[in-house]
Amino acid sequence: MTQQINKKILLFVLLLGGFISILNQTILNVALSKFMEVFSVNGTTVQWLATGFMLVNGVLIPITAFLMKRFSTRQLFLSSMLLLLIGSIFCAVAPNFAILLTGRMIQAAGAGIIMPLMMSIVMFIFPPEKRGSAMGLVGIALIFAPAIAPTLSGFLIEYVSWRWLFIGIIPFVTLVILLALKYLVNVNEGSKAELDIFSVILSTLGFGLVLYGFSNAGSHGWDDVWVLTEIIGGLLVLTYFTIHQLRSNDPFLNVRVFQNKTFTMTSLINIIVTMMLYADMILLPIYLQDGRGFTAFDAGLLLLPGAIINALLSPVTGKLFDRFGAKPLFIIGLLFVIPSMWVVTDLSETTTFTFLMIRTIFLRIGLSFITMPLNTAALNALPKELVTHGTAVNNTVRQIAGAIGTAIIVTIYTGKQTNYAVDLSAQGTTEGIKALSSIFASGDAYYFMAILAVLALLITLFTPLKRPVKTEMTVEEAS
Repeated sequence: MTQQINKKILLFVLLLGGFISILNQTILNVALSKFMEVFSVNGTTVQWLATGFMLVNGVLIPITAFLMKRFSTRQLFLSSMLLLLIGSIFCAVAPNFAILLTGRMIQAAGAGIIMPLMMSIVMFIFPPEKRGSAMGLVGIALIFAPAIAPTLSGFLIEYVSWRWLFIGIIPFVTLVILLALKYLVNVNEGSKAELDIFSVILSTLGFGLVLYGFSNAGSHGWDDVWVLTEIIGGLLVLTYFTIHQLRSNDPFLNVRVFQNKTFTMTSLINIIVTMMLYADMILLPIYLQDGRGFTAFDAGLLLLPGAIINALLSPVTGKLFDRFGAKPLFIIGLLFVIPSMWVVTDLSETTTFTFLMIRTIFLRIGLSFITMPLNTAALNALPKELVTHGTAVNNTVRQIAGAIGTAIIVTIYTGKQTNYAVDLSAQGTTEGIKALSSIFASGDAYYFMAILAVLALLITLFTPLKRPVKTEMTVEEAS
């Protein structure tokens, strides 16, 4: 019974830390224009608050497999929370943009460790037939935090102060640190693992260039020389990194996880679902704010009901995963997602706020059947010794997919908006060209996402997904 209580406390502390970390990661998405105004910087400069965070986060995630081998659970979790606390203090008191950006990078260093750490711990302390329920709880942090971030951010910017985006985080991070010091037990004690410096350099350079290239593609265009150089250069470095890992007896990041067909196929679905999620989180606020004149707070409120339902459903779908396996859940989820993407392909200036809210609720119901069961199914397919590498790969794939999805959707939107603006001018339209072209371009961009959803369904049908098998448990695990 003692072990059961410890598991619950351990999961609660991890969940709270993960929730704060992911909330912090996404809370600035609707605040960038405010920072341009406050610090008198242009769009390219202010974008580094998001791009820089993503780069540091994305570069650190592949390193977590080594960190989890080298350091104990307590050391890693407390270090990540301390970095988040220090970074938040820097941002809260920032007198200029340079200090704000520095604080943001420190926050990112802490955030990069959290999600792979949470997932690995869940996989180690729960047997296969209970992991779905546990990962469903983790899903509250993974899904709910970014969904409520726009509402919270919009409210604080409009009615309080931008500094409260960071001040508000400080007491919660402090609480998590105190709870972790008292209750967090070591799942892994750490060992004297040696760091492969060459692999770290290759990983940092490869993932960094790919993420930076894709993050610039949306604004600079896919034909930009630097964008192409960054993406191609990053892919070449990552190819060499992969070869180096395959030759190593003790790989820094074990890419052999992709030899497992189930892990590879679920990773493909993960890429598509993440691309859709990030694209929708960017495209819907653009349509509402640029096309319809709603405020950032209004856009956040539209997302809130879906976010709450998503959070409530995540533990439920976790239990359903344990009972029925992944495939039925993926199919049900995608049957919600596909129509949710299709009904917004013909957005207009009269599409109602209520319609969009209901549509977003349906989308979020669908995603709750997919997101955490997807991660659980991928990691369940791996032997125990590869789980830490699987979580690192899983989270790295999600970071890159988010960057790719954002870049592609921004490119489609920008290109279509330009074409519509030219067409409307040629037809003699003189007023509201920018708003109308934004509305039509948003609808067209959703066609791409609807196609992605259908593709995810086809891959799901051909993915070998088995129900979790009940294992022989020790008395400690059974408690």
